[in-house]
Amino acid sequence: MTTLSSIQTIELQQPSILTIKPSTHHNDTHAPSPRLSENRQDVDDANVNTASSYVLSLDRAPVSNLKLTLTILQPCVINFFGSFTSGTITVGLPTIASSLSLQRSLYTWPASVYALTSGAMLFSRVGISPLTLLIAGSVGDIIGAHPVELMRIFLLRLFALICGFAQSGVQLVVFRALQGIALAMHIPASVALITASIPAGRARNIGFGCIGMSQPLGYPFGLVLSGLMIEKAGWRSSFYLAGAGILLGAVTSWATLPKQKNESELTGLALLKKLRNEVDWVGGSVASAGLTMLSYVLATISADLSTIRSSTTIALLCVSLCLLIAFPFWMYYREKKGKSALIPNSLWRNLQFASTCAMVALTYGVMNSMPLFSSLYFQEIQNHSTLTTSLYLLPNMVVSVLLNLSVDVFVHRLPARWLIAISSLLCSFAPLMMALVNPQWRYWYLEVWAQVLAPMGRGVLYTVGLIIMSDSFPEKTQALAGAVFSTVGQFGASLGVGICQVVALGVMGPNGDSDMNDDSRDAGPGSEDIGDMLKGYRSTFWTMFGSTLLCVLIAMVGLRKSGNIGVGRRT
Repeated sequence: MTTLSSIQTIELQQPSILTIKPSTHHNDTHAPSPRLSENRQDVDDANVNTASSYVLSLDRAPVSNLKLTLTILQPCVINFFGSFTSGTITVGLPTIASSLSLQRSLYTWPASVYALTSGAMLFSRVGISPLTLLIAGSVGDIIGAHPVELMRIFLLRLFALICGFAQSGVQLVVFRALQGIALAMHIPASVALITASIPAGRARNIGFGCIGMSQPLGYPFGLVLSGLMIEKAGWRSSFYLAGAGILLGAVTSWATLPKQKNESELTGLALLKKLRNEVDWVGGSVASAGLTMLSYVLATISADLSTIRSSTTIALLCVSLCLLIAFPFWMYYREKKGKSALIPNSLWRNLQFASTCAMVALTYGVMNSMPLFSSLYFQEIQNHSTLTTSLYLLPNMVVSVLLNLSVDVFVHRLPARWLIAISSLLCSFAPLMMALVNPQWRYWYLEVWAQVLAPMGRGVLYTVGLIIMSDSFPEKTQALAGAVFSTVGQFGASLGVGICQVVALGVMGPNGDSDMNDDSRDAGPGSEDIGDMLKGYRSTFWTMFGSTLLCVLIAMVGLRKSGNIGVGRRT
Protein backbone atom coordinates (compact mmCIF):
# COMPACT_ATOMS: atom_id res chain seq x y z
CA MET A 1 0.00 0.00 0.00
CA THR A 2 1.31 3.41 -0.91
CA THR A 3 1.59 5.64 2.14
CA LEU A 4 0.71 9.30 2.17
CA SER A 5 4.28 10.28 2.99
CA SER A 6 5.53 8.82 -0.30
CA ILE A 7 3.16 10.83 -2.45
CA GLN A 8 4.81 13.79 -4.11
CA THR A 9 2.17 15.52 -6.26
CA ILE A 10 -1.54 15.34 -6.79
CA GLU A 11 -3.13 16.64 -9.97
CA LEU A 12 -6.76 17.62 -9.60
CA GLN A 13 -8.17 17.06 -13.07
CA GLN A 14 -11.81 17.37 -11.98
CA PRO A 15 -13.33 17.96 -8.55
CA SER A 16 -14.02 14.24 -8.18
CA ILE A 17 -11.15 12.70 -10.19
CA LEU A 18 -7.68 12.43 -8.69
CA THR A 19 -4.40 11.31 -10.21
CA ILE A 20 -1.68 10.41 -7.71
CA LYS A 21 1.97 10.47 -8.76
CA PRO A 22 4.87 9.15 -6.71
CA SER A 23 7.86 11.39 -6.13
CA THR A 24 10.45 11.49 -8.89
CA HIS A 25 12.85 14.09 -7.46
CA HIS A 26 13.61 13.22 -3.86
CA ASN A 27 17.03 14.79 -4.12
CA ASP A 28 15.75 18.24 -5.06
CA THR A 29 17.72 20.57 -2.85
CA HIS A 30 15.48 23.52 -3.62
CA ALA A 31 12.28 21.93 -2.37
CA PRO A 32 10.64 23.48 0.66
CA SER A 33 11.42 22.02 4.04
CA PRO A 34 9.16 19.17 5.19
CA ARG A 35 6.12 20.08 7.20
CA LEU A 36 6.30 19.69 10.94
CA SER A 37 3.00 17.93 11.50
CA GLU A 38 4.82 14.78 12.58
CA ASN A 39 6.38 16.73 15.44
CA ARG A 40 3.08 17.92 16.84
CA GLN A 41 1.49 15.85 19.60
CA ASP A 42 -1.93 17.47 19.72
CA VAL A 43 -3.55 14.28 18.40
CA ASP A 44 -3.17 10.71 19.51
CA ASP A 45 -1.96 9.36 16.19
CA ALA A 46 0.47 11.23 13.97
CA ASN A 47 -0.69 9.28 10.91
CA VAL A 48 -4.26 10.40 11.45
CA ASN A 49 -3.07 13.99 11.67
CA THR A 50 -1.09 13.63 8.43
CA ALA A 51 -4.03 12.05 6.67
CA SER A 52 -6.49 14.70 7.85
CA SER A 53 -4.30 17.55 6.65
CA TYR A 54 -3.78 15.67 3.39
CA VAL A 55 -7.51 15.40 2.82
CA LEU A 56 -7.75 19.17 3.07
CA SER A 57 -5.47 19.41 0.05
CA LEU A 58 -7.63 16.90 -1.85
CA ASP A 59 -10.78 18.93 -1.22
CA ARG A 60 -9.38 22.04 -2.91
CA ALA A 61 -11.04 22.34 -6.31
CA PRO A 62 -9.85 24.53 -9.19
CA VAL A 63 -11.05 28.11 -8.92
CA SER A 64 -11.38 30.82 -11.53
CA ASN A 65 -9.04 33.79 -11.76
CA LEU A 66 -11.92 36.08 -10.77
CA LYS A 67 -12.61 34.12 -7.61
CA LEU A 68 -8.90 34.02 -6.78
CA THR A 69 -8.74 37.80 -7.17
CA LEU A 70 -11.80 38.37 -4.99
CA THR A 71 -10.50 35.93 -2.36
CA ILE A 72 -7.26 37.90 -2.09
CA LEU A 73 -9.01 41.27 -2.35
CA GLN A 74 -11.41 40.64 0.54
CA PRO A 75 -8.93 40.60 3.47
CA CYS A 76 -6.95 43.40 1.81
CA VAL A 77 -10.01 45.66 1.78
CA ILE A 78 -10.54 45.02 5.49
CA ASN A 79 -6.89 45.74 6.29
CA PHE A 80 -6.99 48.87 4.15
CA PHE A 81 -9.96 50.45 5.87
CA GLY A 82 -8.79 49.35 9.31
CA SER A 83 -5.54 51.21 8.68
CA PHE A 84 -7.52 54.03 7.05
CA THR A 85 -9.27 54.77 10.36
CA SER A 86 -5.89 55.00 12.09
CA GLY A 87 -4.89 57.67 9.59
CA THR A 88 -8.17 59.45 10.29
CA ILE A 89 -7.47 59.52 14.02
CA THR A 90 -3.92 60.76 13.47
CA VAL A 91 -4.73 63.67 11.17
CA GLY A 92 -8.05 64.58 12.77
CA LEU A 93 -7.19 64.21 16.45
CA PRO A 94 -7.24 67.95 17.31
CA THR A 95 -10.65 68.38 15.64
CA ILE A 96 -12.03 65.20 17.20
CA ALA A 97 -10.75 66.15 20.65
CA SER A 98 -12.38 69.58 20.39
CA SER A 99 -15.67 68.12 19.14
CA LEU A 100 -15.93 65.49 21.90
CA SER A 101 -14.30 67.52 24.71
CA LEU A 102 -11.67 64.81 25.03
CA GLN A 103 -9.61 65.20 28.19
CA ARG A 104 -5.93 65.95 27.76
CA SER A 105 -5.04 62.75 29.66
CA LEU A 106 -6.94 60.74 27.00
CA TYR A 107 -5.68 62.74 24.03
CA THR A 108 -3.69 59.92 22.39
CA TRP A 109 -5.85 57.04 23.57
CA PRO A 110 -8.11 56.73 20.47
CA ALA A 111 -4.98 55.79 18.50
CA SER A 112 -3.02 53.85 21.13
CA VAL A 113 -5.91 51.75 22.49
CA TYR A 114 -6.65 50.50 18.97
CA ALA A 115 -3.04 49.39 18.62
CA LEU A 116 -3.08 47.82 22.08
CA THR A 117 -6.16 45.66 21.52
CA SER A 118 -5.46 44.66 17.93
CA GLY A 119 -1.77 43.94 18.35
CA ALA A 120 -1.04 46.08 15.28
CA MET A 121 1.24 48.85 16.46
CA LEU A 122 1.44 52.26 14.82
CA PHE A 123 4.31 54.23 16.37
CA SER A 124 3.03 53.15 19.77
CA ARG A 125 5.14 52.45 22.84
CA VAL A 126 2.34 50.51 24.50
CA GLY A 127 2.50 46.71 24.75
CA ILE A 128 0.39 44.46 22.57
CA SER A 129 -2.30 41.99 23.52
CA PRO A 130 -1.02 38.67 22.18
CA LEU A 131 -3.80 36.70 23.89
CA THR A 132 -6.27 38.18 21.39
CA LEU A 133 -4.19 36.97 18.46
CA LEU A 134 -3.19 33.54 19.79
CA ILE A 135 -6.61 32.59 21.14
CA ALA A 136 -8.32 33.96 18.03
CA GLY A 137 -6.04 31.76 15.94
CA SER A 138 -6.81 28.63 17.97
CA VAL A 139 -10.56 29.32 18.01
CA GLY A 140 -10.46 29.90 14.26
CA ASP A 141 -8.86 26.49 13.78
CA ILE A 142 -11.60 24.82 15.87
CA ILE A 143 -14.78 26.42 14.52
CA GLY A 144 -13.35 27.34 11.12
CA ALA A 145 -11.86 30.52 9.73
CA HIS A 146 -14.90 31.28 7.56
CA PRO A 147 -17.40 31.94 10.39
CA VAL A 148 -14.72 33.80 12.35
CA GLU A 149 -14.08 35.98 9.30
CA LEU A 150 -17.76 36.77 8.80
CA MET A 151 -18.23 37.60 12.47
CA ARG A 152 -15.12 39.76 12.43
CA ILE A 153 -16.30 41.73 9.38
CA PHE A 154 -19.65 42.39 11.03
CA LEU A 155 -17.98 43.63 14.23
CA LEU A 156 -15.45 45.76 12.36
CA ARG A 157 -18.14 47.47 10.33
CA LEU A 158 -20.30 47.95 13.41
CA PHE A 159 -17.58 49.57 15.52
CA ALA A 160 -16.25 51.68 12.62
CA LEU A 161 -19.72 53.16 12.18
CA ILE A 162 -20.28 53.55 15.93
CA CYS A 163 -17.03 55.55 16.19
CA GLY A 164 -18.68 58.06 13.88
CA PHE A 165 -21.65 58.33 16.26
CA ALA A 166 -19.57 58.75 19.45
CA GLN A 167 -20.80 61.60 21.64
CA SER A 168 -17.95 61.70 24.15
CA GLY A 169 -14.24 61.04 24.29
CA VAL A 170 -14.69 58.01 26.53
CA GLN A 171 -17.15 56.47 24.07
CA LEU A 172 -14.70 56.94 21.21
CA VAL A 173 -11.89 55.29 23.20
CA VAL A 174 -14.10 52.29 24.06
CA PHE A 175 -15.34 51.90 20.48
CA ARG A 176 -11.80 52.07 19.12
CA ALA A 177 -10.71 49.37 21.58
CA LEU A 178 -13.54 47.11 20.42
CA GLN A 179 -12.64 47.81 16.79
CA GLY A 180 -9.09 46.70 17.54
CA ILE A 181 -10.29 43.40 19.02
CA ALA A 182 -12.38 42.75 15.91
CA LEU A 183 -9.36 43.44 13.71
CA ALA A 184 -7.26 40.97 15.73
CA MET A 185 -9.75 38.25 14.80
CA HIS A 186 -9.11 39.04 11.14
CA ILE A 187 -5.31 38.59 11.18
CA PRO A 188 -5.18 34.80 11.80
CA ALA A 189 -8.44 34.09 9.95
CA SER A 190 -7.19 35.77 6.77
CA VAL A 191 -4.02 33.65 6.76
CA ALA A 192 -6.05 30.45 7.18
CA LEU A 193 -8.48 31.40 4.41
CA ILE A 194 -5.72 32.32 1.95
CA THR A 195 -3.97 29.01 2.71
CA ALA A 196 -7.17 26.98 2.35
CA SER A 197 -8.42 28.74 -0.78
CA ILE A 198 -5.24 29.17 -2.83
CA PRO A 199 -2.76 26.39 -3.64
CA ALA A 200 0.89 26.87 -2.71
CA GLY A 201 2.81 28.74 -5.36
CA ARG A 202 2.86 32.17 -6.93
CA ALA A 203 -0.85 32.87 -6.40
CA ARG A 204 -0.52 32.31 -2.65
CA ASN A 205 2.65 34.43 -2.61
CA ILE A 206 0.68 37.25 -4.23
CA GLY A 207 -2.05 36.83 -1.62
CA PHE A 208 0.38 37.14 1.29
CA GLY A 209 2.10 40.09 -0.39
CA CYS A 210 -1.19 41.93 -0.94
CA ILE A 211 -2.21 41.43 2.69
CA GLY A 212 1.11 42.92 3.74
CA MET A 213 0.64 45.83 1.33
CA SER A 214 -2.89 46.80 2.37
CA GLN A 215 -2.04 48.23 5.80
CA PRO A 216 0.79 50.58 4.75
CA LEU A 217 -1.40 51.64 1.81
CA GLY A 218 -4.48 52.40 3.91
CA TYR A 219 -2.71 54.60 6.45
CA PRO A 220 -1.43 57.33 4.06
CA PHE A 221 -4.78 57.31 2.24
CA GLY A 222 -6.41 57.90 5.63
CA LEU A 223 -4.06 60.80 6.31
CA VAL A 224 -4.69 62.56 3.00
CA LEU A 225 -8.33 61.75 2.23
CA SER A 226 -9.53 62.22 5.82
CA GLY A 227 -7.79 65.59 5.94
CA LEU A 228 -9.90 66.73 3.00
CA MET A 229 -13.11 65.15 4.32
CA ILE A 230 -12.70 66.66 7.78
CA GLU A 231 -12.51 70.16 6.28
CA LYS A 232 -15.47 69.63 3.93
CA ALA A 233 -17.83 67.23 5.72
CA GLY A 234 -16.58 66.76 9.30
CA TRP A 235 -14.55 64.03 10.97
CA ARG A 236 -17.48 61.61 11.33
CA SER A 237 -17.73 61.21 7.54
CA SER A 238 -14.38 59.39 7.45
CA PHE A 239 -15.70 56.66 9.77
CA TYR A 240 -18.86 56.38 7.68
CA LEU A 241 -16.68 55.86 4.60
CA ALA A 242 -14.67 53.18 6.41
CA GLY A 243 -17.89 51.41 7.43
CA ALA A 244 -19.10 51.44 3.82
CA GLY A 245 -15.77 50.05 2.62
CA ILE A 246 -15.86 47.23 5.16
CA LEU A 247 -19.43 46.47 4.03
CA LEU A 248 -18.01 45.98 0.53
CA GLY A 249 -15.56 43.49 2.01
CA ALA A 250 -18.44 41.70 3.75
CA VAL A 251 -20.34 41.25 0.49
CA THR A 252 -17.20 39.96 -1.21
CA SER A 253 -16.54 37.58 1.67
CA TRP A 254 -20.04 36.13 1.64
CA ALA A 255 -19.90 35.52 -2.11
CA THR A 256 -16.36 34.23 -2.60
CA LEU A 257 -14.75 32.78 0.51
CA PRO A 258 -14.97 28.98 0.53
CA LYS A 259 -16.12 27.04 3.52
CA GLN A 260 -13.27 24.90 4.82
CA LYS A 261 -13.80 21.18 5.08
CA ASN A 262 -12.47 21.10 8.63
CA GLU A 263 -14.95 23.66 9.94
CA SER A 264 -16.78 22.32 12.91
CA GLU A 265 -20.40 21.26 12.46
CA LEU A 266 -20.95 21.19 16.22
CA THR A 267 -23.28 23.69 17.83
CA GLY A 268 -24.33 24.76 21.29
CA LEU A 269 -22.88 22.94 24.28
CA ALA A 270 -20.92 20.49 22.13
CA LEU A 271 -19.04 23.34 20.45
CA LEU A 272 -18.37 25.06 23.78
CA LYS A 273 -17.03 21.78 25.19
CA LYS A 274 -14.74 21.36 22.19
CA LEU A 275 -13.46 24.92 22.57
CA ARG A 276 -12.80 24.31 26.26
CA ASN A 277 -10.89 21.08 25.63
CA GLU A 278 -8.97 21.90 22.44
CA VAL A 279 -8.02 25.56 22.92
CA ASP A 280 -5.05 26.12 25.23
CA TRP A 281 -6.62 28.91 27.28
CA VAL A 282 -4.04 28.65 30.07
CA GLY A 283 -1.11 28.81 27.66
CA GLY A 284 -2.59 31.82 25.89
CA SER A 285 -3.20 33.59 29.18
CA VAL A 286 0.34 32.91 30.44
CA ALA A 287 1.93 34.13 27.20
CA SER A 288 -0.35 37.16 27.05
CA ALA A 289 0.28 38.24 30.63
CA GLY A 290 4.05 37.77 30.35
CA LEU A 291 4.46 39.63 27.06
CA THR A 292 2.08 42.45 27.99
CA MET A 293 3.71 43.04 31.38
CA LEU A 294 7.16 43.07 29.81
CA SER A 295 6.02 45.53 27.13
CA TYR A 296 4.41 47.76 29.76
CA VAL A 297 7.55 47.76 31.90
CA LEU A 298 9.68 48.66 28.90
CA ALA A 299 7.28 51.43 27.89
CA THR A 300 7.37 52.84 31.43
CA ILE A 301 11.16 52.76 31.56
CA SER A 302 11.44 54.35 28.12
CA ALA A 303 9.40 57.31 29.34
CA ASP A 304 11.43 57.78 32.54
CA LEU A 305 14.57 55.79 33.31
CA SER A 306 14.22 56.49 37.04
CA THR A 307 11.13 54.24 37.19
CA ILE A 308 13.39 51.21 36.90
CA ARG A 309 14.03 51.58 40.64
CA SER A 310 10.30 51.60 41.41
CA SER A 311 8.99 48.63 43.39
CA THR A 312 6.03 48.34 41.01
CA THR A 313 8.29 48.17 37.97
CA ILE A 314 10.56 45.58 39.58
CA ALA A 315 7.59 43.45 40.64
CA LEU A 316 6.00 43.53 37.18
CA LEU A 317 9.32 42.71 35.54
CA CYS A 318 9.87 39.71 37.83
CA VAL A 319 6.34 38.40 37.30
CA SER A 320 6.60 38.80 33.51
CA LEU A 321 9.90 36.91 33.38
CA CYS A 322 8.50 34.12 35.57
CA LEU A 323 5.46 33.76 33.30
CA LEU A 324 7.59 33.67 30.15
CA ILE A 325 9.85 31.04 31.70
CA ALA A 326 6.82 29.01 32.77
CA PHE A 327 5.30 29.03 29.27
CA PRO A 328 7.55 26.32 27.71
CA PHE A 329 7.08 24.14 30.81
CA TRP A 330 3.32 24.41 30.36
CA MET A 331 3.71 23.49 26.68
CA TYR A 332 5.73 20.43 27.73
CA TYR A 333 2.99 19.42 30.18
CA ARG A 334 0.27 19.78 27.53
CA GLU A 335 2.20 17.72 24.99
CA LYS A 336 3.04 15.04 27.56
CA LYS A 337 -0.66 14.68 28.42
CA GLY A 338 -1.57 14.42 24.75
CA LYS A 339 -3.44 17.73 24.76
CA SER A 340 -3.25 20.53 22.22
CA ALA A 341 -0.42 22.99 22.88
CA LEU A 342 -0.57 26.59 21.76
CA ILE A 343 3.01 26.62 20.39
CA PRO A 344 4.52 23.14 20.86
CA ASN A 345 8.12 23.11 22.07
CA SER A 346 8.96 20.79 19.18
CA LEU A 347 8.52 23.71 16.78
CA TRP A 348 11.40 25.61 18.38
CA ARG A 349 13.73 22.71 17.60
CA ASN A 350 13.19 23.50 13.94
CA LEU A 351 16.01 25.96 13.18
CA GLN A 352 14.13 27.42 10.23
CA PHE A 353 11.03 28.23 12.30
CA ALA A 354 12.99 29.62 15.26
CA SER A 355 15.20 31.74 12.99
CA THR A 356 12.17 33.17 11.22
CA CYS A 357 10.60 34.19 14.53
CA ALA A 358 13.81 35.92 15.62
CA MET A 359 14.16 37.78 12.31
CA VAL A 360 10.50 38.84 12.31
CA ALA A 361 10.85 40.27 15.83
CA LEU A 362 14.05 42.16 14.97
CA THR A 363 12.76 43.45 11.64
CA TYR A 364 9.44 44.66 13.04
CA GLY A 365 11.32 46.45 15.80
CA VAL A 366 13.37 48.33 13.21
CA MET A 367 10.33 48.88 10.98
CA ASN A 368 8.44 50.68 13.77
CA SER A 369 11.43 52.51 15.21
CA MET A 370 12.86 53.90 11.96
CA PRO A 371 9.90 56.12 10.92
CA LEU A 372 9.26 57.20 14.51
CA PHE A 373 12.78 58.39 15.25
CA SER A 374 13.19 59.77 11.73
CA SER A 375 10.10 61.88 12.37
CA LEU A 376 11.52 63.10 15.67
CA TYR A 377 14.83 63.85 13.95
CA PHE A 378 13.18 65.89 11.19
CA GLN A 379 11.01 67.89 13.60
CA GLU A 380 13.20 68.33 16.68
CA ILE A 381 16.66 68.46 15.12
CA GLN A 382 15.92 70.09 11.75
CA ASN A 383 12.78 72.00 12.86
CA HIS A 384 10.62 70.88 9.94
CA SER A 385 6.85 71.19 10.08
CA THR A 386 4.51 68.22 10.47
CA LEU A 387 3.44 68.42 6.82
CA THR A 388 7.05 68.51 5.59
CA THR A 389 7.91 65.58 7.86
CA SER A 390 5.04 63.51 6.46
CA LEU A 391 6.29 64.21 2.93
CA TYR A 392 9.83 63.23 3.95
CA LEU A 393 8.50 59.89 5.25
CA LEU A 394 6.40 59.27 2.13
CA PRO A 395 9.15 57.36 0.22
CA ASN A 396 9.14 54.79 3.02
CA MET A 397 5.44 54.06 2.50
CA VAL A 398 5.64 54.13 -1.32
CA VAL A 399 8.53 51.65 -1.47
CA SER A 400 6.78 49.42 1.07
CA VAL A 401 3.70 49.20 -1.16
CA LEU A 402 5.76 48.58 -4.31
CA LEU A 403 7.73 45.82 -2.59
CA ASN A 404 4.60 44.00 -1.51
CA LEU A 405 3.27 44.24 -5.06
CA SER A 406 6.42 42.86 -6.66
CA VAL A 407 7.84 40.42 -4.10
CA ASP A 408 5.99 37.49 -5.68
CA VAL A 409 8.04 37.99 -8.86
CA PHE A 410 11.32 36.93 -7.25
CA VAL A 411 10.37 35.17 -3.99
CA HIS A 412 10.52 31.73 -5.64
CA ARG A 413 13.65 32.39 -7.70
CA LEU A 414 16.25 32.62 -4.93
CA PRO A 415 16.82 30.61 -1.74
CA ALA A 416 15.07 32.13 1.26
CA ARG A 417 18.28 32.90 3.14
CA TRP A 418 19.66 34.99 0.27
CA LEU A 419 16.39 36.87 -0.15
CA ILE A 420 16.27 37.85 3.51
CA ALA A 421 20.02 38.41 3.85
CA ILE A 422 20.20 40.75 0.84
CA SER A 423 17.04 42.68 1.77
CA SER A 424 18.16 43.04 5.41
CA LEU A 425 21.60 44.22 4.27
CA LEU A 426 19.99 46.88 2.07
CA CYS A 427 17.74 47.85 4.98
CA SER A 428 20.78 48.26 7.25
CA PHE A 429 22.02 51.18 5.14
CA ALA A 430 18.92 53.20 6.16
CA PRO A 431 19.75 53.60 9.89
CA LEU A 432 23.45 53.84 8.99
CA MET A 433 22.77 56.88 6.80
CA MET A 434 20.59 58.51 9.46
CA ALA A 435 23.32 57.93 12.07
CA LEU A 436 25.99 59.57 9.90
CA VAL A 437 24.07 62.40 8.21
CA ASN A 438 24.84 66.01 9.13
CA PRO A 439 21.65 67.87 10.16
CA GLN A 440 22.68 70.79 7.94
CA TRP A 441 22.80 68.65 4.79
CA ARG A 442 19.90 68.76 2.35
CA TYR A 443 17.26 66.03 2.47
CA TRP A 444 18.18 64.74 -1.00
CA TYR A 445 21.79 64.02 -0.01
CA LEU A 446 21.30 61.00 2.28
CA GLU A 447 17.99 61.17 4.15
CA VAL A 448 15.78 60.39 1.15
CA TRP A 449 17.82 57.25 0.41
CA ALA A 450 17.50 56.19 4.03
CA GLN A 451 13.71 56.36 3.71
CA VAL A 452 13.81 54.45 0.40
CA LEU A 453 15.88 51.59 1.85
CA ALA A 454 14.13 51.42 5.26
CA PRO A 455 11.23 49.09 4.24
CA MET A 456 13.41 46.64 2.30
CA GLY A 457 13.78 44.17 5.17
CA ARG A 458 10.15 44.04 6.20
CA GLY A 459 8.81 44.07 2.62
CA VAL A 460 10.56 40.80 1.77
CA LEU A 461 10.47 39.14 5.19
CA TYR A 462 6.69 39.52 5.52
CA THR A 463 5.98 37.28 2.53
CA VAL A 464 8.92 34.91 3.01
CA GLY A 465 8.34 34.59 6.75
CA LEU A 466 4.61 33.99 6.36
CA ILE A 467 5.25 31.22 3.85
CA ILE A 468 7.77 29.58 6.20
CA MET A 469 5.34 29.91 9.12
CA SER A 470 2.45 28.39 7.18
CA ASP A 471 4.68 25.50 6.07
CA SER A 472 5.66 24.86 9.71
CA PHE A 473 2.06 24.25 10.84
CA PRO A 474 -0.39 21.59 9.64
CA GLU A 475 -3.24 22.67 7.38
CA LYS A 476 -5.77 22.50 10.20
CA THR A 477 -3.86 25.05 12.33
CA GLN A 478 -3.11 27.70 9.70
CA ALA A 479 -5.01 30.36 11.67
CA LEU A 480 -2.70 29.70 14.61
CA ALA A 481 0.28 30.04 12.26
CA GLY A 482 -0.90 33.51 11.28
CA ALA A 483 -1.48 34.39 14.93
CA VAL A 484 2.03 33.29 15.94
CA PHE A 485 3.54 35.31 13.09
CA SER A 486 1.60 38.44 14.06
CA THR A 487 2.27 38.04 17.78
CA VAL A 488 6.02 37.63 17.28
CA GLY A 489 6.11 40.61 14.94
CA GLN A 490 4.09 42.97 17.11
CA PHE A 491 5.94 42.01 20.27
CA GLY A 492 9.19 42.64 18.42
CA ALA A 493 7.87 46.03 17.34
CA SER A 494 6.96 46.96 20.90
CA LEU A 495 10.28 45.70 22.22
CA GLY A 496 12.28 47.44 19.49
CA VAL A 497 10.71 50.87 20.01
CA GLY A 498 11.10 50.55 23.78
CA ILE A 499 14.77 49.58 23.56
CA CYS A 500 15.53 52.43 21.17
CA GLN A 501 13.83 54.90 23.49
CA VAL A 502 15.79 53.60 26.49
CA VAL A 503 19.04 53.90 24.51
CA ALA A 504 18.20 57.46 23.47
CA LEU A 505 17.39 58.56 27.02
CA GLY A 506 20.50 56.87 28.37
CA VAL A 507 22.76 58.67 25.91
CA MET A 508 21.04 62.03 26.35
CA GLY A 509 21.43 61.80 30.13
CA PRO A 510 18.82 62.76 32.74
CA ASN A 511 19.73 66.44 32.62
CA GLY A 512 20.62 66.65 28.97
CA ASP A 513 24.24 67.44 29.77
CA SER A 514 25.99 64.98 27.46
CA ASP A 515 28.89 66.26 25.40
CA MET A 516 28.20 67.69 21.97
CA ASN A 517 29.97 66.75 18.79
CA ASP A 518 31.19 69.07 16.10
CA ASP A 519 28.05 68.65 13.99
CA SER A 520 25.80 70.03 16.72
CA ARG A 521 27.87 73.01 17.80
CA ASP A 522 26.78 75.04 14.77
CA ALA A 523 23.10 74.14 15.11
CA GLY A 524 22.08 77.65 16.11
CA PRO A 525 19.93 78.69 19.08
CA GLY A 526 19.52 76.00 21.72
CA SER A 527 22.39 74.03 20.22
CA GLU A 528 23.20 72.35 23.56
CA ASP A 529 19.74 70.75 23.79
CA ILE A 530 19.80 69.89 20.10
CA GLY A 531 23.25 68.36 20.49
CA ASP A 532 22.04 66.12 23.31
CA MET A 533 19.01 65.01 21.32
CA LEU A 534 21.14 64.45 18.23
CA LYS A 535 23.49 62.12 20.10
CA GLY A 536 20.52 60.24 21.55
CA TYR A 537 18.80 59.80 18.20
CA ARG A 538 22.02 58.76 16.52
CA SER A 539 22.48 56.07 19.15
CA THR A 540 19.05 54.66 18.29
CA PHE A 541 19.97 54.52 14.60
CA TRP A 542 23.16 52.65 15.48
CA THR A 543 21.01 50.22 17.52
CA MET A 544 18.77 49.64 14.50
CA PHE A 545 21.84 49.16 12.31
CA GLY A 546 23.07 46.41 14.63
CA SER A 547 19.65 44.73 14.61
CA THR A 548 19.52 44.57 10.82
CA LEU A 549 23.04 43.11 10.64
CA LEU A 550 21.97 40.50 13.19
CA CYS A 551 19.09 39.59 10.85
CA VAL A 552 21.60 39.04 8.04
CA LEU A 553 23.61 36.68 10.26
CA ILE A 554 20.52 34.76 11.41
CA ALA A 555 19.32 34.36 7.81
CA MET A 556 22.65 32.99 6.60
CA VAL A 557 22.91 30.48 9.46
CA GLY A 558 19.31 29.60 10.30
CA LEU A 559 17.95 29.32 6.74
CA ARG A 560 20.92 27.64 5.10
CA LYS A 561 18.84 24.49 4.39
CA SER A 562 15.59 26.20 3.45
CA GLY A 563 16.09 26.31 -0.33
CA ASN A 564 13.53 28.00 -2.57
CA ILE A 565 10.08 28.65 -1.14
CA GLY A 566 6.70 29.53 -2.58
CA VAL A 567 6.97 27.03 -5.45
CA GLY A 568 4.48 24.49 -4.16
CA ARG A 569 4.56 22.29 -1.12
CA ARG A 570 5.83 18.76 -0.80
CA THR A 571 3.27 16.78 1.15
